[in-house]
Amino acid sequence: MTKIHLETFGQGKPIVLVHGWAMHSGIWREFARQLALNYRVICVDLPGHGHSEAIEPFTLERISAELVNAIPEQGCCWLGWSLGATVVLDMAARYPERVSSLIMLAGNPAFVGVAPTTSQWPGMDVLLLDAFAEQLNENCQATLLRFLALQVNGLPDQKALLKALKTAVFECAVPDQATLQGGLNILKQADMRPVLSELNFPVSAILGSLDALVPVDVGQKMQQLLPSLELNIIDRAGHVPFLSHSLETLAIIDRFMANNAVG
Repeated sequence: MTKIHLETFGQGKPIVLVHGWAMHSGIWREFARQLALNYRVICVDLPGHGHSEAIEPFTLERISAELVNAIPEQGCCWLGWSLGATVVLDMAARYPERVSSLIMLAGNPAFVGVAPTTSQWPGMDVLLLDAFAEQLNENCQATLLRFLALQVNGLPDQKALLKALKTAVFECAVPDQATLQGGLNILKQADMRPVLSELNFPVSAILGSLDALVPVDVGQKMQQLLPSLELNIIDRAGHVPFLSHSLETLAIIDRFMANNAVG
């Protein structure tokens, strides 16, 4: 059995936090402690990240199976950030009995934007994602630093945020090449829009108005797929609203949990 690392804080209704590409659960630490004042917060390291063992191949099917084995609780709220949002959508599709509600934080069910058509889907430029994949082989650390910089690009306090991101990310060893490339493949290829459109439990999306990776326009597109989706846009936030706008993010989660979560 693959070793999956968990950190748990607080007590109450369970919320599982799933981090993004190349990250680990340490990125949540301060935010998780604030959230844990009212909930039982379970922070998980994805396979091959942080203190969790790697899997081969790094695919959504394998990831979801490992998370189900590691987190036996039924009916949790699953909160996924960025790549983590794609993972929790996959969890909801494969193991719906484990999910009572879902929060997509700076997530996009089709991360790479669809080519411009009358039904265009906003997303990250596929050429930029391909460039990251190529550069990983040449200089992994420099590529990760560029990715971190993109997440806070254009924010008023971007220097302080970038420092906080670097400190958190590099407290653990960087995932290996196969894991990193696998994560980029998921972001490039996974289309979770059919899953999102069929969810029959409460779903919240939290987006930043200045996010350079997940265009804020995707929020309305998601609501068209799932009219019951609760859309929240945090003004002047980028891709890491739980760091830059933690109080606003916590308030949105509190309201969502009070109105929708069971247990």
